[in-house]
Amino acid sequence: MPSVMAAAPTSCSPRGVIPARSSRASRPWAARAYADKRLVAENARVGNVHRMELETRIRNQLLRPELPPSSYDTAWVSMVPLRGSDHSPCFPQCVEWILQNQQDDGSWGINQFDSSVNKDALLSTLACVIALKRWNVGRENIWRGLHFIGRNVSVAMDVQATAPIGFNITFASMLSLATDMGLEFPIRQTDVHGILHLREMELKRQAVDDSCGRKAYMAYIAEGLGKMLDWDEVMKFQRNNGSLFSCPSATAVALIHKYNDQALQYLKLLVSEFGSAVPAVYPSKIHCQLLMVDALEKMGISRHFVSEIKSILDMTFSRWLQKDEEIMMDIATCAMAFRLLRMNSYDVSSDGLSHVAEASTFWNSLQGYLNDTKSILELYKASKVSLSENDLILDSIGSWSGKLLKDKLCSSRVQNTLVFGEMEYAVKFPFYATLDRLEHKRNIECFDAWGSLMLTTKCSSFCVNQEFLALAVEDFSFSQSVYQDELRHLDSWVKENMLDQLQFARQKLTYCYLSAAATIFPSELSDARISWAKNGVLTTVVDDFFDVGGSREELENLIALVEKWHEHHADNFYSEQVKIVFSAIYATTNQLGAKASAAQGRDVTKHLAEIWLNLLRSMMMEAEWQRSQHVPTFEEYMTNSVISFALGPIVLPALYFVGQELLEHAVNDQEYDKLFRLMSTCGRLLNDIQGFEREGGQGKLNSISLLVLHSGSSMSIEAAKKVMQKSIDRSRRDLLRLVLRKESVIPRPCKELFWKMCKILHLFYFQTDGFSSPKEMVGAVNAVINEPLKIQTGDSSLSVSIR
Repeated sequence: MPSVMAAAPTSCSPRGVIPARSSRASRPWAARAYADKRLVAENARVGNVHRMELETRIRNQLLRPELPPSSYDTAWVSMVPLRGSDHSPCFPQCVEWILQNQQDDGSWGINQFDSSVNKDALLSTLACVIALKRWNVGRENIWRGLHFIGRNVSVAMDVQATAPIGFNITFASMLSLATDMGLEFPIRQTDVHGILHLREMELKRQAVDDSCGRKAYMAYIAEGLGKMLDWDEVMKFQRNNGSLFSCPSATAVALIHKYNDQALQYLKLLVSEFGSAVPAVYPSKIHCQLLMVDALEKMGISRHFVSEIKSILDMTFSRWLQKDEEIMMDIATCAMAFRLLRMNSYDVSSDGLSHVAEASTFWNSLQGYLNDTKSILELYKASKVSLSENDLILDSIGSWSGKLLKDKLCSSRVQNTLVFGEMEYAVKFPFYATLDRLEHKRNIECFDAWGSLMLTTKCSSFCVNQEFLALAVEDFSFSQSVYQDELRHLDSWVKENMLDQLQFARQKLTYCYLSAAATIFPSELSDARISWAKNGVLTTVVDDFFDVGGSREELENLIALVEKWHEHHADNFYSEQVKIVFSAIYATTNQLGAKASAAQGRDVTKHLAEIWLNLLRSMMMEAEWQRSQHVPTFEEYMTNSVISFALGPIVLPALYFVGQELLEHAVNDQEYDKLFRLMSTCGRLLNDIQGFEREGGQGKLNSISLLVLHSGSSMSIEAAKKVMQKSIDRSRRDLLRLVLRKESVIPRPCKELFWKMCKILHLFYFQTDGFSSPKEMVGAVNAVINEPLKIQTGDSSLSVSIR
């Protein structure tokens, strides 16, 4: 590619003659250019400052999660009497908080993320009103609260509205309690009957169930059942920290009905830590931190918080080994912790999920009784992070949780469309068949879904901060502008090397670049993306040259030229086609080799040339097999095809460009070779399954036809495909295990490139041969490179782009 300096115009003047100097005023174009440059620089400076501020705030939140106060739970804690004195509150500061934090409309519980009247607000307001009446304070506050409930009582009977857990039972019971206390609601008697009827219907429905899950549920909503409960049975659900389900409201109401020293100590600790208002769940620091780590990874910005994430995961791993209640007693937290720890190279065993290995044990839990979508989804995701062929626990969890998710999707019982989309995506695309940047975009655009996938509580709780979204939008939008510039450069490179003039060659530049941009996505890894994409284009050209474009003489000539490399002569080209193909390989490899050598501090160009030579020789062997109609053994075919599948020139040079020192002894290590072979085996067999019919029509043999042929036709095509699918699954698990292994001579960022290519292959060959299709992946190209973000806000969307 011609350098910028070489292309710049020059100006000469006679010696001794000094050209007249023009003022900026006489050159308005220069003034405008100068002003434009200053504007760009200033915008960049402001943007960097804003980004740094966002990162600082997120960093602080990661290490010290802010749990918003729960009006509902604070109200119940405030109702706990001082021991030995029913007329004095044990926690007067909570009563004072209720008095000071009523909204202008008379409500409590409407949060900053959702100002609409909902069942959460009704329940919180009713609890606060009862608490104030309990201590005979805040007459004006009570009056305003009662009228808020009266104005919005229709919301309580809206069966379509999202409801806190146990709302029909709890709200009706608290309404009766308030009436017994002498409170008068401006509500029609028919509405009261309607609310009480909903409770009776709910209690009748549950009466036929005597499972452990139902008993846990009844204890969890104890404030709605009061004297109906056997409190000795309820206290069987008490945790080591003294709480019931780590829930302040359930613990408080239990303490009101049956004194328990541990429960009291739990509430005292809670109030001492949070002051006058308590959160909906405590402790929940690990859960909140894991949610944030998951959010950062899912939106593609985790690389900005590496040390903070490591600190969180180190702490989580330590608590996992201790079987900490905060992790183990909450199914969603346990599953998420397992997935995040394993995918970040922590040695966690699936034994930690053995308590939910069977569907029956899940149904006997609180989350199971609630048929909690979040818990099921987290378990399903965790089940896919399998590293061995016979992990019975993960296999079992994957089987029953996958069936439950599919049943939910078919029955359309999920009202929230964003949650429905999250479930549908997880079922359709396993994590090993996704492109990172496509996932990031989807998660950024569907950010609102996070609120509904948060903690399962009776009222609102922790929510991922909007600052996460702001940083993710900036990061993704900026990277798109980088991708567009790189694609323009690659398009020029194709033309300069005359690759577009080769009639036999498929033009797959955008697909090759998509696979780079969508996986090696950080904007600073430009050299790795360019290397990956250029070599992707070249391997496609070479593959077509050996398949249809070149004669035997041309193929032999190309191999001879690569063998000579620097010693080749310009007059040794058999044809113009050979000249174009070799020149493109030679020039590109040398340019990339020079950059890689500078990055690594040693000469690696010879290695890059050897990668190409190995590929060409393996392709030549397949061409000879076809020409002579030789039928190789299955083992011969696979040994050769993992090289001829042509991933070597794409992946291996890129290892030198990910910012890590890749030593020569690591390149020669058997781990390096195993990573390559496992990745290539997945790709070769995925391609063979999807391309079987097309290649059979061309008279080509592949792994499927060879299995059938060598079995003496005793094996059917479908049976052969199943055998190959098992081999793919085994190779993929073995590859992931190698990538995640900490003891390694190859740096983790380098190993991840093998896994990224494996994911690309699974997506490209997911349902068809996506790489050969002219349209299959066009939508993905546009989504990653061209189309700006569209942030969903309720029923509307907002396009966001930086150009």
